Amino acid sequence: QYKFRDLTIEELKNVSKAYPNFTFSMNTYTFKDGSQKDLLNFSGTIPVKYGNSYNIPVCLWILDSHPFAPPICFLKPTANMGISVGKHVDARGRIYLPYLQNWSHPKSTLIGLIKEMIAKFEEELPLYSLSSSDAARQSELLSYIAKITEGETDMKTRSKIGGKNEGCFNKITVVGAGDLGIACVLAVAAKDVADKVVVLDLSEGTAKGGTMDLEIFAVPNVEISKDFSASADSKVVVLTVNSLGNAQTYLEVIQSNVDLFRGIIPAVSHYSQNAVLLVASHPVEVMTFVSWKLSSFPKSRVIGVGANLDSERFQYILTNLLKAEVLAKDAWIIGEQGEEKVPSWTSCNVVANQTEAMAAHNSREKVANRAMEVLKGKGQRSWSVGLSVADLTDSILRDKRKVHSVSTLAKGCCNINSEVFLSLPCILGTSGVIEMVRLEEDPLVQEKLQSSAGSIHDLQQQLKL
Repeated sequence: QYKFRDLTIEELKNVSKAYPNFTFSMNTYTFKDGSQKDLLNFSGTIPVKYGNSYNIPVCLWILDSHPFAPPICFLKPTANMGISVGKHVDARGRIYLPYLQNWSHPKSTLIGLIKEMIAKFEEELPLYSLSSSDAARQSELLSYIAKITEGETDMKTRSKIGGKNEGCFNKITVVGAGDLGIACVLAVAAKDVADKVVVLDLSEGTAKGGTMDLEIFAVPNVEISKDFSASADSKVVVLTVNSLGNAQTYLEVIQSNVDLFRGIIPAVSHYSQNAVLLVASHPVEVMTFVSWKLSSFPKSRVIGVGANLDSERFQYILTNLLKAEVLAKDAWIIGEQGEEKVPSWTSCNVVANQTEAMAAHNSREKVANRAMEVLKGKGQRSWSVGLSVADLTDSILRDKRKVHSVSTLAKGCCNINSEVFLSLPCILGTSGVIEMVRLEEDPLVQEKLQSSAGSIHDLQQQLKL
Protein backbone atom coordinates (compact mmCIF):
# COMPACT_ATOMS: atom_id res chain seq x y z
CA GLN A 1 0.00 0.00 0.00
CA TYR A 2 3.04 2.27 0.18
CA LYS A 3 3.16 4.39 -2.96
CA PHE A 4 6.93 4.74 -2.96
CA ARG A 5 7.86 1.36 -1.53
CA ASP A 6 11.47 1.19 -2.72
CA LEU A 7 12.33 4.67 -1.39
CA THR A 8 10.72 3.83 1.94
CA ILE A 9 12.57 0.51 2.30
CA GLU A 10 15.88 2.22 1.48
CA GLU A 11 15.29 4.78 4.24
CA LEU A 12 14.38 2.12 6.78
CA LYS A 13 17.54 0.19 5.97
CA ASN A 14 19.56 3.33 6.73
CA VAL A 15 17.77 3.76 10.07
CA SER A 16 18.30 0.10 10.99
CA LYS A 17 22.00 0.41 10.20
CA ALA A 18 22.48 3.60 12.23
CA TYR A 19 20.19 2.61 15.11
CA PRO A 20 20.14 -1.21 15.36
CA ASN A 21 17.97 -1.15 18.51
CA PHE A 22 14.91 0.00 16.51
CA THR A 23 12.20 -2.59 15.82
CA PHE A 24 9.74 -2.39 12.90
CA SER A 25 6.10 -3.48 12.72
CA MET A 26 2.74 -2.80 11.03
CA ASN A 27 0.01 -1.45 13.31
CA THR A 28 -3.26 0.45 13.08
CA TYR A 29 -2.97 4.21 13.58
CA THR A 30 -6.04 6.29 14.54
CA PHE A 31 -6.08 9.83 13.19
CA LYS A 32 -7.73 12.85 14.89
CA ASP A 33 -10.84 12.52 12.74
CA GLY A 34 -11.33 8.92 13.91
CA SER A 35 -10.20 7.32 10.65
CA GLN A 36 -7.74 4.44 10.85
CA LYS A 37 -4.99 3.09 8.65
CA ASP A 38 -2.44 0.29 8.87
CA LEU A 39 0.96 1.96 8.93
CA LEU A 40 4.55 0.92 9.29
CA ASN A 41 6.11 2.14 12.52
CA PHE A 42 9.42 1.71 14.24
CA SER A 43 10.25 2.05 17.92
CA GLY A 44 13.49 2.31 19.80
CA THR A 45 15.66 4.62 21.84
CA ILE A 46 17.81 7.54 20.77
CA PRO A 47 20.92 8.60 22.75
CA VAL A 48 20.66 12.04 24.36
CA LYS A 49 23.30 13.79 26.47
CA TYR A 50 21.82 16.16 29.05
CA GLY A 51 24.48 16.26 31.75
CA ASN A 52 24.25 12.48 31.87
CA SER A 53 23.49 10.15 28.96
CA TYR A 54 19.87 9.09 28.46
CA ASN A 55 18.13 6.68 26.10
CA ILE A 56 14.89 8.41 25.05
CA PRO A 57 12.21 5.98 23.79
CA VAL A 58 10.42 7.13 20.62
CA CYS A 59 8.03 5.75 18.02
CA LEU A 60 7.78 6.98 14.42
CA TRP A 61 4.76 6.21 12.21
CA ILE A 62 5.55 6.19 8.48
CA LEU A 63 2.73 7.50 6.29
CA ASP A 64 1.92 5.69 3.05
CA SER A 65 3.03 8.75 1.05
CA HIS A 66 6.55 8.60 2.54
CA PRO A 67 9.11 10.04 1.79
CA PHE A 68 7.04 12.94 0.45
CA ALA A 69 5.21 13.38 3.78
CA PRO A 70 6.85 13.53 7.23
CA PRO A 71 6.34 10.75 9.76
CA ILE A 72 4.18 11.17 12.87
CA CYS A 73 6.44 11.05 15.90
CA PHE A 74 5.76 10.24 19.56
CA LEU A 75 7.67 9.68 22.76
CA LYS A 76 7.07 6.24 24.32
CA PRO A 77 7.57 6.84 28.06
CA THR A 78 7.63 3.89 30.42
CA ALA A 79 5.47 3.89 33.57
CA ASN A 80 8.21 5.56 35.62
CA MET A 81 8.70 8.41 33.13
CA GLY A 82 6.79 11.67 32.96
CA ILE A 83 6.48 13.87 29.85
CA SER A 84 7.97 17.37 30.11
CA VAL A 85 5.60 19.37 27.94
CA GLY A 86 7.48 22.02 25.98
CA LYS A 87 7.76 23.66 22.60
CA HIS A 88 8.68 20.33 20.97
CA VAL A 89 6.44 17.89 22.89
CA ASP A 90 2.75 17.97 23.86
CA ALA A 91 0.96 16.22 26.73
CA ARG A 92 0.35 13.04 24.72
CA GLY A 93 4.02 12.80 23.78
CA ARG A 94 3.51 13.97 20.18
CA ILE A 95 6.78 15.43 18.90
CA TYR A 96 6.88 18.70 16.95
CA LEU A 97 10.10 19.84 15.27
CA PRO A 98 11.06 22.44 12.65
CA TYR A 99 12.45 19.52 10.62
CA LEU A 100 8.95 18.03 10.41
CA GLN A 101 7.31 21.34 9.55
CA ASN A 102 9.80 21.97 6.74
CA TRP A 103 9.89 18.38 5.46
CA SER A 104 10.86 18.21 1.80
CA HIS A 105 12.08 15.15 -0.12
CA PRO A 106 14.89 14.40 -0.93
CA LYS A 107 16.51 16.92 1.42
CA SER A 108 14.62 15.55 4.43
CA THR A 109 15.38 12.02 5.62
CA LEU A 110 14.56 9.85 8.62
CA ILE A 111 18.20 9.89 9.69
CA GLY A 112 18.23 13.69 9.51
CA LEU A 113 15.01 13.80 11.53
CA ILE A 114 16.43 11.59 14.28
CA LYS A 115 19.58 13.73 14.44
CA GLU A 116 17.49 16.89 14.91
CA MET A 117 15.37 15.09 17.50
CA ILE A 118 18.53 14.29 19.47
CA ALA A 119 19.80 17.88 19.15
CA LYS A 120 16.50 19.41 20.36
CA PHE A 121 16.15 16.94 23.22
CA GLU A 122 19.69 17.78 24.35
CA GLU A 123 18.50 21.40 24.69
CA GLU A 124 15.26 20.46 26.48
CA LEU A 125 14.98 16.96 27.93
CA PRO A 126 11.48 15.65 27.08
CA LEU A 127 11.13 13.11 29.91
CA TYR A 128 11.77 13.03 33.65
CA SER A 129 11.76 10.32 36.34
CA LEU A 130 8.59 9.92 38.39
CA SER A 131 8.35 9.06 42.06
CA SER A 132 6.74 5.69 42.84
CA SER A 133 3.34 7.31 43.63
CA ASP A 134 3.43 9.43 40.48
CA ALA A 135 4.43 6.36 38.47
CA ALA A 136 1.15 4.66 39.41
CA ARG A 137 -0.81 7.66 38.17
CA GLN A 138 1.34 7.81 35.01
CA SER A 139 0.55 4.17 34.33
CA GLU A 140 -3.17 5.03 34.39
CA LEU A 141 -2.55 8.00 32.10
CA LEU A 142 -0.60 5.91 29.59
CA SER A 143 -3.40 3.34 29.61
CA TYR A 144 -5.93 6.08 28.94
CA ILE A 145 -3.88 7.54 26.07
CA ALA A 146 -3.66 4.06 24.57
CA LYS A 147 -7.47 3.89 24.62
CA ILE A 148 -7.67 7.26 22.90
CA THR A 149 -5.53 6.00 20.04
CA GLU A 150 -7.91 3.05 19.76
CA GLY A 151 -10.82 5.47 19.43
CA GLU A 152 -12.23 4.90 22.93
CA THR A 153 -13.18 8.13 24.71
CA ASP A 154 -15.21 7.91 27.88
CA MET A 155 -16.06 10.65 30.36
CA LYS A 156 -16.11 8.16 33.25
CA THR A 157 -12.59 7.04 32.43
CA ARG A 158 -11.48 10.67 32.24
CA SER A 159 -12.77 11.33 35.76
CA LYS A 160 -10.87 8.36 37.16
CA ILE A 161 -7.57 9.58 35.71
CA GLY A 162 -7.62 12.61 38.02
CA GLY A 163 -7.62 10.32 41.05
CA LYS A 164 -11.07 11.47 42.23
CA ASN A 165 -14.09 13.25 40.91
CA GLU A 166 -13.89 16.87 41.97
CA GLY A 167 -17.68 17.20 41.78
CA CYS A 168 -18.93 20.77 42.12
CA PHE A 169 -15.77 22.12 43.74
CA ASN A 170 -14.53 25.51 42.58
CA LYS A 171 -11.24 24.24 41.25
CA ILE A 172 -8.73 26.42 39.41
CA THR A 173 -5.62 25.35 37.54
CA VAL A 174 -2.75 27.78 37.01
CA VAL A 175 -0.47 26.67 34.18
CA GLY A 176 3.05 27.90 34.80
CA ALA A 177 5.07 28.29 37.99
CA GLY A 178 7.02 31.43 37.16
CA ASP A 179 6.62 34.74 38.97
CA LEU A 180 3.26 35.44 37.34
CA GLY A 181 1.91 31.95 38.01
CA ILE A 182 2.89 32.11 41.69
CA ALA A 183 1.42 35.64 41.96
CA CYS A 184 -1.88 34.33 40.58
CA VAL A 185 -1.92 31.45 43.07
CA LEU A 186 -1.26 33.74 46.03
CA ALA A 187 -3.83 36.32 44.91
CA VAL A 188 -6.50 33.66 44.39
CA ALA A 189 -5.68 32.19 47.82
CA ALA A 190 -5.83 35.66 49.44
CA LYS A 191 -9.30 36.32 47.99
CA ASP A 192 -10.44 32.83 49.00
CA VAL A 193 -11.87 32.38 45.52
CA ALA A 194 -11.39 28.64 45.01
CA ASP A 195 -11.73 25.43 47.00
CA LYS A 196 -8.61 24.07 45.32
CA VAL A 197 -5.81 25.50 43.19
CA VAL A 198 -3.59 23.25 41.07
CA VAL A 199 -0.27 24.64 39.89
CA LEU A 200 1.05 22.90 36.78
CA ASP A 201 4.81 23.34 36.99
CA LEU A 202 6.12 22.65 33.48
CA SER A 203 9.74 23.47 34.29
CA GLU A 204 12.35 20.75 34.13
CA GLY A 205 13.44 18.67 37.08
CA THR A 206 11.98 18.72 40.57
CA ALA A 207 10.03 21.54 42.23
CA LYS A 208 12.11 24.68 42.55
CA GLY A 209 11.80 28.39 43.14
CA GLY A 210 8.25 29.50 43.83
CA THR A 211 6.71 26.04 43.87
CA MET A 212 9.28 24.85 46.37
CA ASP A 213 8.32 27.76 48.65
CA LEU A 214 4.63 26.93 48.26
CA GLU A 215 5.42 23.42 49.47
CA ILE A 216 7.67 24.60 52.31
CA PHE A 217 5.09 26.98 53.73
CA ALA A 218 2.12 24.72 52.92
CA VAL A 219 -0.28 27.23 51.32
CA PRO A 220 -3.75 25.76 51.98
CA ASN A 221 -5.66 24.00 49.19
CA VAL A 222 -2.78 24.29 46.72
CA GLU A 223 -1.51 21.23 44.83
CA ILE A 224 1.66 21.28 42.73
CA SER A 225 1.93 18.84 39.85
CA LYS A 226 3.66 18.19 36.55
CA ASP A 227 0.84 15.92 35.41
CA PHE A 228 -1.94 17.43 33.29
CA SER A 229 -4.43 14.94 34.72
CA ALA A 230 -4.20 16.82 38.04
CA SER A 231 -6.09 19.69 36.37
CA ALA A 232 -9.16 17.53 35.66
CA ASP A 233 -12.56 19.23 36.17
CA SER A 234 -11.18 22.73 36.70
CA LYS A 235 -13.72 25.50 36.27
CA VAL A 236 -11.07 28.07 35.32
CA VAL A 237 -7.67 27.38 33.74
CA VAL A 238 -5.26 30.32 33.94
CA LEU A 239 -2.44 30.38 31.35
CA THR A 240 0.66 32.26 32.57
CA VAL A 241 3.48 30.53 30.66
CA ASN A 242 5.77 32.25 28.19
CA SER A 243 8.49 30.53 26.18
CA LEU A 244 12.06 31.43 27.08
CA GLY A 245 13.56 30.18 23.82
CA ASN A 246 16.35 31.65 21.73
CA ALA A 247 14.06 33.61 19.41
CA GLN A 248 15.55 36.77 17.91
CA THR A 249 12.62 38.60 16.32
CA TYR A 250 9.24 39.52 17.82
CA LEU A 251 7.53 37.11 15.43
CA GLU A 252 9.87 34.29 16.48
CA VAL A 253 9.12 35.00 20.16
CA ILE A 254 5.38 34.72 19.52
CA GLN A 255 5.82 31.60 17.37
CA SER A 256 7.81 30.07 20.22
CA ASN A 257 4.85 30.77 22.53
CA VAL A 258 2.47 29.25 19.98
CA ASP A 259 4.61 26.09 19.86
CA LEU A 260 4.49 25.94 23.66
CA PHE A 261 0.70 26.38 23.75
CA ARG A 262 0.27 23.66 21.13
CA GLY A 263 1.41 21.17 23.75
CA ILE A 264 -0.63 22.68 26.59
CA ILE A 265 -4.06 23.79 25.38
CA PRO A 266 -5.27 20.42 23.97
CA ALA A 267 -4.29 18.72 27.23
CA VAL A 268 -5.98 21.13 29.65
CA SER A 269 -9.01 21.36 27.33
CA HIS A 270 -9.31 17.57 27.36
CA TYR A 271 -9.22 17.28 31.14
CA SER A 272 -11.48 20.30 31.80
CA GLN A 273 -13.90 20.36 28.89
CA ASN A 274 -16.27 22.89 30.50
CA ALA A 275 -13.64 25.27 31.85
CA VAL A 276 -13.16 28.95 31.11
CA LEU A 277 -9.65 29.54 29.72
CA LEU A 278 -8.18 32.77 31.13
CA VAL A 279 -5.04 33.82 29.26
CA ALA A 280 -2.39 36.00 30.92
CA SER A 281 0.53 35.06 28.63
CA HIS A 282 2.00 37.63 26.24
CA PRO A 283 1.00 39.06 23.85
CA VAL A 284 -2.39 38.47 25.43
CA GLU A 285 -4.52 39.25 22.35
CA VAL A 286 -2.63 36.81 20.11
CA MET A 287 -2.28 34.07 22.74
CA THR A 288 -6.00 34.26 23.54
CA PHE A 289 -6.72 33.78 19.83
CA VAL A 290 -4.29 30.82 19.75
CA SER A 291 -5.95 29.29 22.84
CA TRP A 292 -9.38 29.64 21.22
CA LYS A 293 -8.23 27.94 18.02
CA LEU A 294 -6.35 25.10 19.75
CA SER A 295 -9.07 24.38 22.32
CA SER A 296 -12.10 24.50 19.97
CA PHE A 297 -13.98 26.02 22.93
CA PRO A 298 -16.80 28.50 22.25
CA LYS A 299 -15.59 32.11 22.12
CA SER A 300 -17.41 32.92 25.37
CA ARG A 301 -15.16 30.53 27.34
CA VAL A 302 -11.79 31.81 26.07
CA ILE A 303 -10.83 35.24 27.37
CA GLY A 304 -7.66 37.19 28.03
CA VAL A 305 -6.84 39.37 31.05
CA GLY A 306 -6.69 42.23 28.55
CA ALA A 307 -7.18 45.70 30.00
CA ASN A 308 -8.92 44.65 33.22
CA LEU A 309 -6.07 45.95 35.39
CA ASP A 310 -5.79 49.22 33.46
CA SER A 311 -9.56 49.73 33.60
CA GLU A 312 -9.69 49.22 37.37
CA ARG A 313 -6.78 51.63 37.80
CA PHE A 314 -8.37 54.14 35.41
CA GLN A 315 -11.64 54.12 37.36
CA TYR A 316 -9.75 54.43 40.66
CA ILE A 317 -7.77 57.44 39.39
CA LEU A 318 -10.93 59.16 38.17
CA THR A 319 -12.74 58.58 41.46
CA ASN A 320 -10.02 59.07 44.07
CA LEU A 321 -7.41 61.33 42.50
CA LEU A 322 -9.46 63.46 40.12
CA LYS A 323 -12.73 63.33 42.09
CA ALA A 324 -14.74 62.45 38.97
CA GLU A 325 -16.76 59.60 40.43
CA VAL A 326 -19.73 60.17 38.10
CA LEU A 327 -17.50 59.62 35.06
CA ALA A 328 -15.61 56.67 36.55
CA LYS A 329 -18.53 54.24 36.65
CA ASP A 330 -18.85 54.30 32.85
CA ALA A 331 -15.11 54.58 32.02
CA TRP A 332 -13.09 51.76 30.47
CA ILE A 333 -9.71 51.08 28.92
CA ILE A 334 -10.19 49.01 25.78
CA GLY A 335 -8.28 47.75 22.72
CA GLU A 336 -4.91 46.05 23.01
CA GLN A 337 -2.50 46.04 25.92
CA GLY A 338 0.34 48.52 25.82
CA GLU A 339 0.65 51.89 24.12
CA GLU A 340 -2.35 51.30 21.82
CA LYS A 341 -4.95 51.09 24.60
CA VAL A 342 -7.65 53.76 24.56
CA PRO A 343 -10.19 55.15 27.05
CA SER A 344 -13.86 54.74 26.22
CA TRP A 345 -17.32 55.02 27.80
CA THR A 346 -20.37 52.79 27.95
CA SER A 347 -22.98 55.52 28.43
CA CYS A 348 -23.49 59.25 28.13
CA ASN A 349 -25.56 61.58 30.26
CA VAL A 350 -28.42 63.17 28.36
CA VAL A 351 -28.00 66.95 28.01
CA ALA A 352 -30.41 69.66 26.94
CA ASN A 353 -28.76 70.81 23.73
CA GLN A 354 -25.82 70.33 21.40
CA THR A 355 -23.78 73.11 23.02
CA GLU A 356 -24.03 71.46 26.44
CA ALA A 357 -23.24 68.08 24.91
CA MET A 358 -20.06 69.44 23.32
CA ALA A 359 -19.02 71.12 26.58
CA ALA A 360 -19.63 67.90 28.52
CA HIS A 361 -17.64 65.91 25.94
CA ASN A 362 -14.68 68.31 26.09
CA SER A 363 -14.70 68.30 29.90
CA ARG A 364 -14.75 64.52 29.98
CA GLU A 365 -11.89 64.29 27.47
CA LYS A 366 -9.71 66.60 29.59
CA VAL A 367 -10.31 64.51 32.70
CA ALA A 368 -9.68 61.28 30.76
CA ASN A 369 -6.38 62.65 29.36
CA ARG A 370 -5.22 63.57 32.87
CA ALA A 371 -6.14 60.10 34.12
CA MET A 372 -4.29 58.47 31.22
CA GLU A 373 -1.15 60.46 32.09
CA VAL A 374 -1.29 59.16 35.66
CA LEU A 375 -1.95 55.64 34.36
CA LYS A 376 1.18 55.72 32.18
CA GLY A 377 3.36 55.77 35.28
CA LYS A 378 1.91 52.51 36.58
CA GLY A 379 3.76 49.41 35.45
CA GLN A 380 2.25 45.93 35.44
CA ARG A 381 4.18 43.81 37.92
CA SER A 382 3.48 40.10 38.37
CA TRP A 383 1.68 40.66 41.66
CA SER A 384 -0.61 43.34 40.18
CA VAL A 385 -1.54 41.10 37.24
CA GLY A 386 -2.08 38.28 39.75
CA LEU A 387 -4.59 40.45 41.63
CA SER A 388 -6.35 41.19 38.33
CA VAL A 389 -6.52 37.45 37.54
CA ALA A 390 -8.01 36.78 41.00
CA ASP A 391 -10.57 39.54 40.39
CA LEU A 392 -11.65 37.98 37.07
CA THR A 393 -11.68 34.47 38.51
CA ASP A 394 -13.85 35.65 41.39
CA SER A 395 -16.43 37.09 38.97
CA ILE A 396 -16.48 33.87 36.94
CA LEU A 397 -16.68 31.32 39.77
CA ARG A 398 -19.21 33.29 41.80
CA ASP A 399 -21.27 34.22 38.74
CA LYS A 400 -21.15 37.89 39.74
CA ARG A 401 -22.29 39.25 36.36
CA LYS A 402 -19.78 42.05 36.84
CA VAL A 403 -18.46 44.09 33.89
CA HIS A 404 -14.74 43.74 33.11
CA SER A 405 -12.63 44.90 30.19
CA VAL A 406 -11.24 41.58 28.91
CA SER A 407 -9.83 40.26 25.66
CA THR A 408 -12.72 38.76 23.73
CA LEU A 409 -13.45 37.99 20.09
CA ALA A 410 -14.02 41.42 18.57
CA LYS A 411 -15.32 40.31 15.17
CA GLY A 412 -18.56 42.16 14.42
CA CYS A 413 -17.80 45.02 16.81
CA CYS A 414 -16.81 48.47 15.54
CA ASN A 415 -16.85 47.19 11.93
CA ILE A 416 -14.07 44.67 12.67
CA ASN A 417 -14.36 41.74 10.26
CA SER A 418 -11.33 39.63 11.25
CA GLU A 419 -10.99 37.04 14.01
CA VAL A 420 -8.99 39.03 16.55
CA PHE A 421 -9.26 39.42 20.31
CA LEU A 422 -9.38 42.91 21.83
CA SER A 423 -10.29 44.21 25.28
CA LEU A 424 -13.93 45.25 25.45
CA PRO A 425 -16.33 45.64 28.41
CA CYS A 426 -18.01 42.28 29.02
CA ILE A 427 -20.34 40.84 31.65
CA LEU A 428 -18.66 37.77 33.18
CA GLY A 429 -20.25 34.73 34.81
CA THR A 430 -19.71 31.00 35.21
CA SER A 431 -19.86 30.45 31.44
CA GLY A 432 -17.32 33.20 30.73
CA VAL A 433 -18.52 36.13 28.64
CA ILE A 434 -22.29 36.42 29.02
CA GLU A 435 -22.73 39.64 27.08
CA MET A 436 -20.60 42.40 25.56
CA VAL A 437 -21.54 45.86 26.88
CA ARG A 438 -22.28 48.37 24.17
CA LEU A 439 -19.79 51.21 23.87
CA GLU A 440 -20.67 54.82 23.18
CA GLU A 441 -20.08 55.56 19.50
CA ASP A 442 -16.90 57.53 19.01
CA PRO A 443 -15.29 57.62 15.54
CA LEU A 444 -11.77 58.12 16.95
CA VAL A 445 -12.09 55.15 19.30
CA GLN A 446 -13.47 52.96 16.52
CA GLU A 447 -10.61 53.99 14.23
CA LYS A 448 -8.04 53.01 16.87
CA LEU A 449 -9.73 49.66 17.49
CA GLN A 450 -9.82 48.92 13.75
CA SER A 451 -6.13 49.83 13.47
CA SER A 452 -5.25 47.48 16.36
CA ALA A 453 -7.37 44.72 14.84
CA GLY A 454 -5.60 45.11 11.49
CA SER A 455 -2.08 44.90 12.94
CA ILE A 456 -2.95 41.93 15.18
CA HIS A 457 -4.62 40.08 12.30
CA ASP A 458 -1.55 40.65 10.08
CA LEU A 459 0.67 39.21 12.82
CA GLN A 460 -1.59 36.18 13.31
CA GLN A 461 -1.47 35.43 9.59
CA GLN A 462 2.28 34.89 9.86
CA LEU A 463 2.04 32.33 12.65
CA LYS A 464 2.06 28.56 12.18
CA LEU A 465 -0.71 27.04 14.30
